[in-house]
Amino acid sequence: MVPVFAVLIAASVLMVMHYRQERANERNLAEALDRTAALARSYARDVAAAPNGLPGQEAVRDVAERHDGRLLSYARSDYSLTTTVRFFGEYEDTSMFGVSHSRAYQCYSIVLRKGAEGAPQVRTSPLEKCNVI
Repeated sequence: MVPVFAVLIAASVLMVMHYRQERANERNLAEALDRTAALARSYARDVAAAPNGLPGQEAVRDVAERHDGRLLSYARSDYSLTTTVRFFGEYEDTSMFGVSHSRAYQCYSIVLRKGAEGAPQVRTSPLEKCNVI
């Protein structure tokens, strides 16, 4: 009878530990995705603040790399610039076997349009899939 109770207690402790680890991993992933959103906003501000209007592709690529991003697409016209950038946030993924470092990726479409007074207006939208290359 005692071994059965010991097994039940051990199993319940393992289940509780697994549940807590899963919730912590979900929180860590959500925080990493929040960091990607902050990186996208920061990237958009830097691109909008570029001198001489809308920057070229190499300048945009450099700004993306400074913000842990990778430029996936670039489309420019006289009055607008549309880019797709993949950003990542690192987080810790915990399991019973230890801690591993993972990355959460999120793509954003950033559209800059010149307003009536010449200042760019920025729209940043998260994308469901990063299939633009």
